[in-house]
Amino acid sequence: MTRHPLFGLGLATFGTLMLTPDALLMRLSQMDGFQMAGWRGLIMGAVLIAVWAVTSRHHRADIEALTERFGLTIVVCQIFNSTLFCLGIAIAPVAIVLFGVAAVPVFAALLAWLILGEPTRAATWAAIIAVLTGIAIAVSGKAGAGVAFDITSIYGALFGLGVALVLALNFVVVRARPRLPILLAIGLGALIAGAISTAITGIGQMGQGQIWPMVLTAMVVLPVSFASLSVASRYTHAANVSLLMLLETVLGPLWVWLVLAETPTPRMLIGGAIVVVTLFLYLLVTGRQAAKRKVEL
Repeated sequence: MTRHPLFGLGLATFGTLMLTPDALLMRLSQMDGFQMAGWRGLIMGAVLIAVWAVTSRHHRADIEALTERFGLTIVVCQIFNSTLFCLGIAIAPVAIVLFGVAAVPVFAALLAWLILGEPTRAATWAAIIAVLTGIAIAVSGKAGAGVAFDITSIYGALFGLGVALVLALNFVVVRARPRLPILLAIGLGALIAGAISTAITGIGQMGQGQIWPMVLTAMVVLPVSFASLSVASRYTHAANVSLLMLLETVLGPLWVWLVLAETPTPRMLIGGAIVVVTLFLYLLVTGRQAAKRKVEL
């Protein structure tokens, strides 16, 4: 059935907006990093695997594909994705972590060059330098202080960049092997991350804090946003989805600021502006270049 041209954009916008309160819910849980990773991983993994079990028509083939190199790569990527994001949000300002995560497009271009042999243009290298510069500015200093790097912000930025790296690797592998059972792979990775984090935390400590935010984000926010963004990528260009996902970088810290008064420092705002503007221009330029090449072909 033919869809309206705005269907994909609308679905991607909906998926991104659904994702923006994720960091706020994590903060509201008042849990540490491994505890959050335990709850999120176990619940989200169970939901995604249940959806795969109901919707897939090739269960045996999917399981076989999962045991191959590319399938295992997706599982490992999800383990690190689930764990690093929770650790970052637990110790650092939300804005810092999301600035790092926003670097997915440039990491994806770099990994596509390394893995798929796709050419890496000067714009990609320029974007990498600008994004890292913006993050360096964002993590330097505290409110009312000079240029002295805040160690927790540095860790948060590194965790965010780690998430961006494994997400980018995830996207590149999926692009190389589009028939991989994504729901099963990500669900299994989330379950493993949840089980490891629960073991580290200890069963007796898992009930501390507020559980309802973790249940809400793992059962509703993450699966709905993931499904919406995945379907949207079939009806609009990947560059459009990536551009809209920059909304999370802007709105995620905004919700935390409005509800919990976690105010970004001036350096965070300056560094974040550099990151967001750089990625916006980078995605805009690369999207136009891709469209031009398609017309020429």
